Amino acid sequence: MTQAGRCIGHSINMLGIPTSLLASVEFNENPVPLHIHGTREANSSFFSMLAKVPSLSRAGVVFQDYMSLLFGFEEEQRQGTDASGRRRFRSSYLRLLQDWGFDSNHPQGAVLKGWVESRFGIFPTYHKSPLEGLLTPAWMEYLEEKMTSRYHNNCIFLQLDLLFEFCQFALERFVAPGSRHLRLFRGVDRLDELRLGNSGIRQGVARLNNVVSFTDSREMAGQFGSYIIETRVPLVKILFFNELLVCHPLRGEAEYLAIGGDYQVRISS
Repeated sequence: MTQAGRCIGHSINMLGIPTSLLASVEFNENPVPLHIHGTREANSSFFSMLAKVPSLSRAGVVFQDYMSLLFGFEEEQRQGTDASGRRRFRSSYLRLLQDWGFDSNHPQGAVLKGWVESRFGIFPTYHKSPLEGLLTPAWMEYLEEKMTSRYHNNCIFLQLDLLFEFCQFALERFVAPGSRHLRLFRGVDRLDELRLGNSGIRQGVARLNNVVSFTDSREMAGQFGSYIIETRVPLVKILFFNELLVCHPLRGEAEYLAIGGDYQVRISS
């Protein structure tokens, strides 16, 4: 499970597909549906109800109502903001999205990367600095932050499981039925976050972080960095997109969150 001698992830995951295949360019070119073991089965009545909803906007409201009921969110957390006053902090998928938008290298970013590692088996390649090995100081800091108890007090991984499954339902039902890929862009100022293969800097295979932000607008990507990464992302690897929910903290950024791994990319400046 290596590219240029680097391990890509754990030998097992929660999807029933070898991690080395899941993270490969070959999988990206020929994707198959992905489902986190047990998530839809444990919430079968909810997904049966979703199947009867006529629109994406209505489905998003139903999803957020269900999450609020299941995980006990206060109203402000349902809108993606902090609990006020002296109320006890309860981890929320919306708060994680909000903090990811501010800085993906905060502890909340480590939690999201840790969820991908747990469910998809793919190691992160960058958190504050390149992650070159499991026993390095950078990896130890990532490990400490991803396990921060403050963000694990409300079954945050189960929340993210449901977010992913809802996103897959929405893409298949409302957004892109019958489609397999989206062409997306990412703006960066430095290329040290990428694990570039041997095909050159402008076009070839790059190892992206295990969760990556993209946009569907090349112009918007250019606002976030002097280098623009362009690639085809399988719909089955998308965790979140801008229109998925009516109320969320990333609105206005045309953002997509996708599972990483090895991608065929074109880099321009």
